[in-house]
Amino acid sequence: MQSVVAGPILPGMPTLLSFGHGFSARALGHLLRPQGWRVIGTVRSPERLRDLEADGVDGVIWPGADMGPLLDQATHLLSSVAPDEAGDPVLRALGPEIAARATRLAWVGYLSTTGVYGDRQGDWVDESSALTPATRRGRLRVEAEAAWRAIPGLPLHIFRLAGIYGPGRGPFEKVRNGTARRIIKPNQMFSRIHVDDIAQVLAASIARPEPGAIYNVCDDDPAPPEDVIAHAAELLGLPIPPAQDFATAEMTPMARSFYAESKRVRNDRIKDELGVRLLYPDYRTGLRALLAAGD
Repeated sequence: MQSVVAGPILPGMPTLLSFGHGFSARALGHLLRPQGWRVIGTVRSPERLRDLEADGVDGVIWPGADMGPLLDQATHLLSSVAPDEAGDPVLRALGPEIAARATRLAWVGYLSTTGVYGDRQGDWVDESSALTPATRRGRLRVEAEAAWRAIPGLPLHIFRLAGIYGPGRGPFEKVRNGTARRIIKPNQMFSRIHVDDIAQVLAASIARPEPGAIYNVCDDDPAPPEDVIAHAAELLGLPIPPAQDFATAEMTPMARSFYAESKRVRNDRIKDELGVRLLYPDYRTGLRALLAAGD
């Protein structure tokens, strides 16, 4: 089954084609549509089409649909699709078609991760730092970034996202139900970013394109993960979960892999080059806003 929710196509209407239209892309759509944009988003299931329709997004199930006509309509392209061992799924399926339209696109964005920098034992990194991924996920992202950059003439912008949180993706539910854990690993530092700040960074880049640019997208306050859990508990007026030593804590391999890297990520470029003023410059302001909104 494939389905496109037909939207009006007007001469000169800016049109974003969003591959893997998920949490971050949806927040961007909320900014663009009131400005007269058409947003086309790909999803994998019919159930997700209903979510897109509720947002006023034209939805298409992909893989499965013929993307050529939609690529012809797009003025801007965003990919949030994660790579796999065979490479980037979007480029694997549509690389030649995207390359053929490269010079007709005004802006292309690829959502990557700060995991490409690997483990820095708590030290700072910026966009000029060497890419030394410590995990499989990070290695695949490095390869995917290179694959996108290899397309001649593509007006590509790479966004390296820190840990994403936002409505429905904060720590409050786990704190409330007693499943939150404060895992302690010495010198463990993570950078984070609220989804609404991701959206405003992307929108700022679209308004001020700089093909070839790479941006770290994170807040101003890298912090140990246990501090975030403790602050969430304090905001809720609940007991702070007890500390657990990372070395002896029972964790899934996936959960443990997130502790394989410790670094602080600089975000000067999104401020200096894009003029972004973060809505939530640290996790404390972000968590307070989520709680006030009923998260």
